[in-house]
Amino acid sequence: MFNKTALILSVSLALSAVASPVAEPVVGSARGTTIPLRKRTSLTQSNGVFDKDKAIAATVNTINKHRQNLQNLEKNKGAAALKQVGAQIKPPATLPKDVEARMERRAEKRQAEALTDEDEDTEWAGTISIGTPAQKFLIDFDTGSSDLWVPSSSCTSSTCKSKSKFKAASSSTAVKKSGSFSIEYGDGSTVSGPVYTDTVSVAGVKATGQFFSPVTTLSSSFSTDPVDGILGLAFPAISNLNENPFFNTANGDGTVDANQFGFFLASSGSELFLGGSDDAKFSGSPEFHDVDSSTGFWQVTGAKAKVGSTAVVSGFDTIIDSGTTIMYGPPADVKKVYAKVKGSAVFDSTNGYYSFPCASAPEIAFNWGGADWVISAANINLGTTEDGSSKCVGALAGQDLGLGDNVWLLGDSFMKNVYTVFDFDQEAVGFAALS
Repeated sequence: MFNKTALILSVSLALSAVASPVAEPVVGSARGTTIPLRKRTSLTQSNGVFDKDKAIAATVNTINKHRQNLQNLEKNKGAAALKQVGAQIKPPATLPKDVEARMERRAEKRQAEALTDEDEDTEWAGTISIGTPAQKFLIDFDTGSSDLWVPSSSCTSSTCKSKSKFKAASSSTAVKKSGSFSIEYGDGSTVSGPVYTDTVSVAGVKATGQFFSPVTTLSSSFSTDPVDGILGLAFPAISNLNENPFFNTANGDGTVDANQFGFFLASSGSELFLGGSDDAKFSGSPEFHDVDSSTGFWQVTGAKAKVGSTAVVSGFDTIIDSGTTIMYGPPADVKKVYAKVKGSAVFDSTNGYYSFPCASAPEIAFNWGGADWVISAANINLGTTEDGSSKCVGALAGQDLGLGDNVWLLGDSFMKNVYTVFDFDQEAVGFAALS
């Protein structure tokens, strides 16, 4: 499943940066290690048509991921934490039976045939190591969750067969802890396992005694996914393990120069920068905005959605999530946005997708009190509605994710337009223009 135009994730260690919502960060030259990225699961088919089945499956996974996050928040902080942000734990989302059957047939076909390279960019992954001596894993770096998990050598399911697996007995620094880790999926499957601590390293950035789970059951939804596991980069409040995520542990160990990391997502040269921000990837200074960390998310407050120069919806929160492919907003608000887009129409009312004329992509932007951060024509377009159509599907969908009536979720379709800085000390997210 490796892409012939493989991305590079540069995890750079020594850039010193001190940021705040009003101060310009101090930046320096990067040094560190580059890690090849894999790409997968494009929502546009090779013929340029929107892949509706994959998009529905991605939405189901997104709903269930954040459903679990809300359950973790309630467990860690109490029911009042949910009430405070207006969030609601909904039943698990499930794939429609017809979509599930088609996806299963596609998975069977893919497993039976030789894999081919595809130009896709919906997941951002790199290699990490766990244990002593180091055991390597391909990991999805996710700002929308807070736990680290990889398959265990005790996992014997067919889903685990193609994965790298952690063998606790082979690590002299592995320590088994009490408790268990579990994520529930809509089809009744789980990602679950025991709890351990061990040394985790990402390109030389080490976290000692890091809590993680070597999972013994792995949902079938990961069967065609090239990654072995997930490394969460959000706040501890939504940790299923109720422990510090990797980056927080590494900062506490003093192995990063600043309590901050940056994401550059693009068709080539993409990187995660640990310990600051990489000024070679952006121009000017990042525009920082406060987050509501009580939710456990990188949840930026005070947003506006604009079409052209017109502010259509104002005063909402936005979760910045590298583990989500597209952008979601409350259905009524997203309807208002597309109402301002000339030639737009409802494409799929059940799943909240709209279409627009391919020849005139809308200029949709988000604003937090400073610059307008515009979604490019390429990033707003998920492909044509059907083969030969002049209508394209938009990467902003109307969907109630249970995160609150006033909360939007901005994934890679947004992040690919900006350089994004996540600052734990200031509890702020910064956006900068790409260089």
